[in-house]
Amino acid sequence: MEGFAIKVGEAAEVEAIAQFQVDMAAESEGTVLHKATVLEGVRAVVEDEKKGKYFVAMADGACIGSLMLTMEWSDWNNGWYWWIQSVYVRPEYRRRGVFSALYQAVRQAARQAGVSQLRLYVDKTNERAQNTYQKLGMHESHYLMYEEEIK
Repeated sequence: MEGFAIKVGEAAEVEAIAQFQVDMAAESEGTVLHKATVLEGVRAVVEDEKKGKYFVAMADGACIGSLMLTMEWSDWNNGWYWWIQSVYVRPEYRRRGVFSALYQAVRQAARQAGVSQLRLYVDKTNERAQNTYQKLGMHESHYLMYEEEIK
């Protein structure tokens, strides 16, 4: 698809990115997020790169998709892992190359930064996303993910 550009997310995109997260949670997990909390969370990332970084796809001055990167240090590899999170593309732009362009921009930035690995996690039932990630060159990891909610 042509007609869109990829850039690092800035303050001007905070509202759109927050809405994407609210929409994604509802769409993918049936979860209702508190918009004000998400808005503050997105703003915190944009204002403090240690928390992460957004890449956004823009078309006609509007944000049409985004993803967030968080960074993890690997003592095993003496290098950074970048985690891709919070992926969202507006429905009318899906299957048109937006995520692929976002991913390629992240991959290029990772190479320039000397990143060891790109990683992400995906819902076990989201086969469409899994297929997309595989087509882009990613493969399933041998790790399982566990979690415990603290607060």
